[in-house]
Amino acid sequence: MKILSPLAVVLVLVGAINWGLVAVAEFDLVATLVGLEFGETNAVSRLVYGLVGLAAVYLAVQLIANRGRRTAALAT
Repeated sequence: MKILSPLAVVLVLVGAINWGLVAVAEFDLVATLVGLEFGETNAVSRLVYGLVGLAAVYLAVQLIANRGRRTAALAT
């Protein structure tokens, strides 16, 4: 589990940078890295996008769980 959180952070950062590039420069880094044009997808790019999404859900759950623990610790 110790490697999962840093990996999730990296994946979410990749997704955030990719969306920033899409918004600012109409450049899809993930598509380019797998040899596609802007807006195109294939199995590899969909896998990357899916992993980014799962990483975001994982980090959101961790954030909520840690928030509950901190709140309980402060109450005692």
